[in-house]
Amino acid sequence: MPRYSWWTGRIHLDENQDAEIRSGGRPKVALVVGITGIVGTSLAKILPRSDAPGGPWKVYGVARRPQPHWFADAPIEYIQCDVLDEVDTQSKITPLRDVTHLFWVVWVNRSTEERNCHDNGKMFQNVLDALLPNAPRLQHIVLQTGAKHYSGPFNSRGKITIHEPPFKEDMPRLPVPNFYYTLEDILFESVKKKDGLTWSIHRPNAIFGFSPWSLMNILGGLAVYATICKHENLPFRFPGNRITWEQFGDASDAELIAEQEIWACIDQNGKNQILNVSNGDVFNYKRVWTLLAGKFGLEVIPYDEHHLSMKELMKDKGPVWDAIIEEHNLVPTKLEDIGNWWFVDLTLNKPFSSVLSMNKSKELGFLSFRNTEASILHWIDKMQRKKVIP
Repeated sequence: MPRYSWWTGRIHLDENQDAEIRSGGRPKVALVVGITGIVGTSLAKILPRSDAPGGPWKVYGVARRPQPHWFADAPIEYIQCDVLDEVDTQSKITPLRDVTHLFWVVWVNRSTEERNCHDNGKMFQNVLDALLPNAPRLQHIVLQTGAKHYSGPFNSRGKITIHEPPFKEDMPRLPVPNFYYTLEDILFESVKKKDGLTWSIHRPNAIFGFSPWSLMNILGGLAVYATICKHENLPFRFPGNRITWEQFGDASDAELIAEQEIWACIDQNGKNQILNVSNGDVFNYKRVWTLLAGKFGLEVIPYDEHHLSMKELMKDKGPVWDAIIEEHNLVPTKLEDIGNWWFVDLTLNKPFSSVLSMNKSKELGFLSFRNTEASILHWIDKMQRKKVIP
């Protein structure tokens, strides 16, 4: 099935795109912080392409860990940097004087939301402090947050009244700490320091994509779970509640998110905007389970009221995953890296349905979409091609 992109089939640049691109000006230079994450990986694929809007872009990719084997062929300049460390950040980011666009697609998880606010805010501030005084061509900052802007952080579930879906960009903040709010406040203060510096904020829902190192890779976790069920002849039970099994929600394809972020960089309509980004259709996990069972050759198990914790089920499966890697000659990964089981449990046990309104984005001119079922199969196929799963 084709992958629909907002620039597919376009012969010329339209009048809304910035003048530097239309005049064939100097190439865009992206600094992607979180390059090995689920959206960073898609940006690394799209930006250097010759047909990317404003491209091919030069790309600096920042991540805390050394460049992984599965990322070795990415046409980027990889920078290992702990952006929580102010000294390391100044040392690695200050020399990047040619950066024109910052993509912030990274986060860290801490034990409390107050610590999330502190550490995620410090990371963002460290990079901005290193970049703003030293990158004279910096034009635009992309900040990626998410749908928890409307529903609150994980530890507030059941404690506050959330907004009613569909979630719209102009809904007010909830009265709880949320590191997304912290990042937005830092962004709004930072852009005041440089005339003409524009910004965009992007709020995806559950992200479907490819990254063995992503904290929020729900689809990767489910693919690993299915693989282990197949290997050990275990029943492929759904580890969630009836709400996520039956009720409809939406998802955000990682490449679609990357496309919207690039669009906001180069189209005047996308600048200085807060934008939801989802595939444009809805799904439930009852249907997803049928797709996954068919893909991995498993029996479809009816919904079971008995609670199944992925964190508990997977706590002793490290040796099983190691055996699967050896048997199928897969890329070496650790189970705790490729499957974030507490996140899978939280995602599949939400006490509410979550749907983003895409009206604002479409009204501004971003019309790309994804078929969610096709997206699921696309990303599983990619995991198999990259030999992350058999």
